[in-house]
Amino acid sequence: MADGTLAGARKGSGNWHLIVTGKAAHAGRAFEEGRNAVAGAAILAAALHGLNGQREGVSVNVAKISGGGALNVVADNAVVRFNVRVPDAQSAAWIEHAVTEIASTPPFEGLSLHLHGGFTRPPKPMDAAQTELFEAVRQTGALLGQTIAWKSSGGVCEGNNLHAAGLPNIDTLGVLGGDIHSEDEFAWPDSFVERAQLSVLILCKTASGEIDAHRLKSLRLETL
Repeated sequence: MADGTLAGARKGSGNWHLIVTGKAAHAGRAFEEGRNAVAGAAILAAALHGLNGQREGVSVNVAKISGGGALNVVADNAVVRFNVRVPDAQSAAWIEHAVTEIASTPPFEGLSLHLHGGFTRPPKPMDAAQTELFEAVRQTGALLGQTIAWKSSGGVCEGNNLHAAGLPNIDTLGVLGGDIHSEDEFAWPDSFVERAQLSVLILCKTASGEIDAHRLKSLRLETL
């Protein structure tokens, strides 16, 4: 992050797309014979958005609705694409159930629904192994005159999957910067050297056993 703060606990992330199939018809001559998939998608998107605020730490981002065609034709196809973020496994199970419930019932007659997707990044909590590893990195930074701090993040990365596989890790040891995923994204050049120094010293302490990688991994495996 811009001030050097590391990402501690990370939320889990899932991506879905909900396919809505309707029936095409001429919008003027036979409107009543059609079944508008785009209209159905809009209702479903609103229902998905309505899940926000129902469970602490869980968010649903309806990112894109696509479908339809000519303005004088009742749309027979649409897709709702959305992302969810969850703080823990229990929340992941809750949102999967809620999403499945919404996708199981068409909002009106004549539509069919097909849900695809799932979680691609499980949550990465600050368990005992992560806490001990972060403390070791904090002490390592202190030897270099670097103040190491961390805080929870809603963002996800490969560190989520490594943690789920049983490997404690710190995934934000890169350079300092900010405004991620925007045209204003930046990195501070002066941070290249200090971050390289920190990474090298962490590796040296791990190789010497001062940072006990085997113990950290055992702590993590105890929670799987």
